[in-house]
Amino acid sequence: MSFLRRRKGTDSSKSQNLRCNIVKEDEKNNLYESPRKESYNSKKWSCWDSCCWFIGFVCSVWWFLLLLYNTMPASIPQYVTEAIKGPLTDPPGVKLRKEGLTVNHPVVFVPGIVTGGLELWEGHQCAEGLFRKRLWGGSFGELYKRPLCWAQHMSLDNETGLDPPGIRVRPVSGLVAADYFAAGYFVWAVLIANLAQIGYEEKTMYMAAYDWRLSFQNTEVRDQTLSRIKSNIELMVATNGGKKVVVIPHSMGVLYFLHFMKWVEAPPPMGGGGGSEWCAKHIKAVMNIGGPFLGVPKSVSGLFSVEARDIAIARTFAPGFLDKDVFGLQTFQHLMRMTRTWDSTMSMIPKGGETIWGGLDWSPEGSSFNCGAKTLRNNSINNTDQIPNINLANMKNVNYGRIISFGKDVAEAHSSKIERVDLLDSMKADMLANLTNCDIWIEYHDIGDHRIKAVADYKVYTAGSILDLLHFVSPKLMARGGAHFSYGIADNLDDPKYQHYKYWSNPLETKLPDAPDMEIYSMYGVGIPTERAYVYKVTTATDCSIPFQIDTSAEGGSEDSCLKGGVFSADGDETVPVLSAGLMAAKGWRGKTRFNPSGIPAYIREYSHAPPANLLEGRGTQSGAHVDIMGNFALIEDVIRVAAGATGKELGGDHVYSDIFKWAERINLQL
Repeated sequence: MSFLRRRKGTDSSKSQNLRCNIVKEDEKNNLYESPRKESYNSKKWSCWDSCCWFIGFVCSVWWFLLLLYNTMPASIPQYVTEAIKGPLTDPPGVKLRKEGLTVNHPVVFVPGIVTGGLELWEGHQCAEGLFRKRLWGGSFGELYKRPLCWAQHMSLDNETGLDPPGIRVRPVSGLVAADYFAAGYFVWAVLIANLAQIGYEEKTMYMAAYDWRLSFQNTEVRDQTLSRIKSNIELMVATNGGKKVVVIPHSMGVLYFLHFMKWVEAPPPMGGGGGSEWCAKHIKAVMNIGGPFLGVPKSVSGLFSVEARDIAIARTFAPGFLDKDVFGLQTFQHLMRMTRTWDSTMSMIPKGGETIWGGLDWSPEGSSFNCGAKTLRNNSINNTDQIPNINLANMKNVNYGRIISFGKDVAEAHSSKIERVDLLDSMKADMLANLTNCDIWIEYHDIGDHRIKAVADYKVYTAGSILDLLHFVSPKLMARGGAHFSYGIADNLDDPKYQHYKYWSNPLETKLPDAPDMEIYSMYGVGIPTERAYVYKVTTATDCSIPFQIDTSAEGGSEDSCLKGGVFSADGDETVPVLSAGLMAAKGWRGKTRFNPSGIPAYIREYSHAPPANLLEGRGTQSGAHVDIMGNFALIEDVIRVAAGATGKELGGDHVYSDIFKWAERINLQL
């Protein structure tokens, strides 16, 4: 028994020792693990971690896709697309080559604003190593590396509108000047490639590149660009058997070439001395794509607050990020100071005043555009049967004539209920400059708070009072612009004053050439909500900020409303409203008029926007958007047919989806 007791006691002591050892081991482990747990729990996932992770993820996916794109055989994307959608249709060039079309009339491209490349020929020390490197277009690498130096070299002289001392930035020459805006983002490349399919090459195609920052006449003063265009067109006609050229301007290039057609006829020294028959001898057709003939309201918001719809929305999601509030970037101030030296932007201020764009209580468009309508895809270029039905009874009338309104209530109220101060009295008052020491000077700093308040208290600005507003807030800009551009409607086009170049880019103050065999086309996209008017507010930011912003809180209250994010939209191509792109061809140049005394045939070719069906279509082949339309197969086919010798009648005449002819009837324009 004693043996058993001894053994039991021994086992008991062993188990107690074992338990003690286990407890000690646990305590030891806890001693080591506790700091690690505390360290782990103390590290929390911050906003910066999320941002860094997201940026890293996006960059990784982007590089993977780029690697995949560059390593896969070229036939795979086409194979995948055909597997999803069936056999692809031939591009227009291939299709028309099969029909037997070949190179005929030489083609001249006239690019628009911002789409042409600019390179450095002389600069300050901060731009060392950038000789003949692109400052605009391409990769925009220098914008990221040295943004302030880049902005300095992209700016023009604020007094002369020409080169600042010690800086020379010049347009890139050749087809590469505007084939791509940036890597992978085509402008003219698709059209050029399709023309090449029927035999065109560089000797039958010419890119009339110019410095799109300058006023039109100053491109001749500084670079002799107009003279070069004249000489190149004459050379192309002479070396192609006397065949006239087909000119294809895009966007602001439309206004630039309108200016050219008057310049080339005018006697020197103001003009090119070609005489009144030059256009008739050298031009078969002018095919204007997305032409802002009568201006764009978007230019007003750009000059007034360096904003458009997309920028205003981005500003809402990241308030202060583009201003001085975060990191001290002051991006908007830099942009305003730079872009207000670009005189060309003033060529697109709305022309024709209230006669064209409407007044306080009326506009030509009224309420005939459904901003919430879905766009149908339509591959036919001569079929208008798929126009969506619009129920006007459910649509609210929009005061599009009020291009700027301070407050949503002001934008929607009848004019008799709006109390306004006299802006002209405020303009006569002495300016009390803002004495705050700001890092970046902009013209708003010279105005003073009382004048800023007067701008808002005037409440509403139509196309008739927009010029007064811009003279009020940007006097230096408008003083230069007044010497180069005009925005009225001529009473008598035979008045000698209209021989001055400031009127040549305004179709309401100039005549088309005496060329009855020439044709003129207005070609543009429709079916996309396009900026037409704005709701503004006065900001409460610092004294050095821009005092006005689009009020993105102003909403229409329904999906079909044309007021979204402080912007009223009308029908257009996302940049140019139909009213501006189509009115001259629908009315001002229709038949023999005082604006078209020789009766040049004018045609409207509208292209109903249809977004790409899937990602494999890229930017789409049926897009009506302002730049993407340059890849629209229907438009490209029209261009190639005319270049190959077809006439407007052979294309089918007018091709219209919008209500441009109805709007034209509502406009009291003397013909």
